[in-house]
Amino acid sequence: MGPETTNDWGPDPSGDFERELRQALERRPAPPSLKGKILERRRRQNTERLRHRVVWFERLAACLVFAGVLGGAFAWHSAAERRKGEQARAQVFTALRIASHALSAMNAQLANREQDTK
Repeated sequence: MGPETTNDWGPDPSGDFERELRQALERRPAPPSLKGKILERRRRQNTERLRHRVVWFERLAACLVFAGVLGGAFAWHSAAERRKGEQARAQVFTALRIASHALSAMNAQLANREQDTK
């Protein structure tokens, strides 16, 4: 069968198919720019992957810093509240000591008056 075979119904389609198949399977050298294009595309893909990884790490670092700031603010607030509580407690104890001293002095004066009146 040649490239243009005919039968009773017209040109032979299997001959065209075989010719196209042979042409498709024929080894052809790659264009000289193909290697450069492939390497450039690979470099761009690697750069994109690296950029996405860097962005991910930046976001993670920002979250960690934010969590640290929130934790520090909470600890500072807790420490301030604890200091205020300790100061209030000290003031209450001071007031109780003053009141106790005043009551002791009043009891002593009352005891002296009772002895003087007897």
